[in-house]
Amino acid sequence: MSTEYLPGEVHDDELDPNEIRYVEGAVRNSAEQLAAYKNIDLATLPLLFLLFGGISVFLFALTVGDWDFWMDWRDRRWWPLVTPFSLILLPSVLGTFMWLKFRLPMGATFATMSFLAASWASRYANFHDFAGFPLNFVSPSTWVGLGVVLDATLLISRSFYFTGFVGAFLFGLLTYTINWPIFAPFRIPIEYNGTMVTVADLMGYMYIRTAIPEYVRIIEESTLRTFGEAVTPLTAVFAGFVTILNYYLWCWVGHKISVSRWMNRII
Repeated sequence: MSTEYLPGEVHDDELDPNEIRYVEGAVRNSAEQLAAYKNIDLATLPLLFLLFGGISVFLFALTVGDWDFWMDWRDRRWWPLVTPFSLILLPSVLGTFMWLKFRLPMGATFATMSFLAASWASRYANFHDFAGFPLNFVSPSTWVGLGVVLDATLLISRSFYFTGFVGAFLFGLLTYTINWPIFAPFRIPIEYNGTMVTVADLMGYMYIRTAIPEYVRIIEESTLRTFGEAVTPLTAVFAGFVTILNYYLWCWVGHKISVSRWMNRII
């Protein structure tokens, strides 16, 4: 009784121990190899997008936290300083890796886009759907434009030094400016029980949380923060210089991570 084998199958009873046989692989030509690479990229990029988004949201919650969770916490002194200082971490590391390994100036944009997508998912599911806060009161700030500025500076200059000196400075300087269209409706002054407050403050009075931003009302004189004054530009400039130093630090970390090292064989 004969046994029928499928074409291309190799069985032990057919192998000669003195003969070397080459079995045809799954990729047979350059076109199939290119298609395999594309399929791997299509499967890997969404996973990396979710991974970096989750890492950014977790880091942001630990370092910035309430400053960006609530609309009335985003004051004009501490919020523009703390947020870019913390947010520059992942764009610096990922941007350095993408440039050194692939010469692609897209690391900062990829990091900020993944962070924004994960932030919207977190705010909607945790704060709005689960806790019942209005979505416009807990909506995240936008950072994609700052990532584009950082990557564009690297693309034009092709220098990490110039990118840190100009791009990172703009990253911290424009934090409040690029988010002002989102904040403007909540900075309108209104009168509430004989006191001038902002719309964001009034929403904070209506929706009580475990921690309230009393420090904001202490460090600001009366209601001057409603109208801006000169505090925000000074904070923005200082945030730009601080972000430069933090960018260089994490670029160094990204450079160390990007170096390939081989372990010597021990046994």
